[in-house]
Amino acid sequence: MAQPCGDALLEEAADWAMAMRYGAPGELDRAAFDRWLAQGPQHAAAWARAQAVFQTFDRLPRGLGQDVLRTIEPQPDRRRALGLLGGLLLVPPAGALVWQQPWRKWRADVATAVGERKALDLPDASELVLNTDSAADITFTAAERRIHLHSGEILVTTHADPAPALRPLLVATAFGEIRALGTRFSVRHLENDLARVSVFRHAVEIRPLDAPPHVLRQGEQADFGRGGVRRPEAVDDSAAIWEQGMLLAQDMRLGEVIAEMARYRHGVLRCDPAVAGIRVSGAISLADTDRGLDLLAQTLPVRIQRRTPWWVVVAPRA
Repeated sequence: MAQPCGDALLEEAADWAMAMRYGAPGELDRAAFDRWLAQGPQHAAAWARAQAVFQTFDRLPRGLGQDVLRTIEPQPDRRRALGLLGGLLLVPPAGALVWQQPWRKWRADVATAVGERKALDLPDASELVLNTDSAADITFTAAERRIHLHSGEILVTTHADPAPALRPLLVATAFGEIRALGTRFSVRHLENDLARVSVFRHAVEIRPLDAPPHVLRQGEQADFGRGGVRRPEAVDDSAAIWEQGMLLAQDMRLGEVIAEMARYRHGVLRCDPAVAGIRVSGAISLADTDRGLDLLAQTLPVRIQRRTPWWVVVAPRA
């Protein structure tokens, strides 16, 4: 009988699979891997699942398998690939549909690579900014102005529609639409089939696919899914400071800070649970995350373990 594998163990197997296959593991890394693998049958089962997933990579057509993980821009980054691998490990290997999302990004009207931001003017003079690792389609017709957010995060600053029909401006997601009511707002895809809407000026109307609409006003932020809108929380303009390449931490847990920084770099960036609860306040550059990590190490009781350039752990200071 196959040994059951917990999600955390499968994520560890994904880490090791990426490191051993695409990194440059030394003797210490291999010894650490051997110790991890020898811990029990569950570890062996998790590793077998990881190997099975990579065999799936190898069976894909040329250019859709190994090259997906080996290339950087504009192909999916290794952090995204690791997340994809982790997701594949959680289910039996099957289904080419898993591969549709990365390719959708390449076909999008506008997209950004990891760590990149992009600003553009829309045909109606509204402004759109894409955050790191984002993709969207833009469709303007005689009836509406529509932005379809496939992944990542966008910041929208609307202007009055010059068209006589006063077309509504809509942001579409997989979970519903957001209608702008003369406003400045952001929309971010989250995990667990949710999107987050933050309103910095005026208001928006969130329209979940399977629930009544909800108006979100200036200074409010809420997550929503197909089934409805969660309770709004307070938000201020600092939540959009990523537009300027900065992260403003205001009494944030270190684990949350590291999770945000991870969005802006290739590879794996993790925070040891032993230090994840440390409170952090300050401005951190997202344009140079390595420098930001070094700054954290200078000001907090932590050290930065760089096993490879794309596998970094924030751990307790020795």
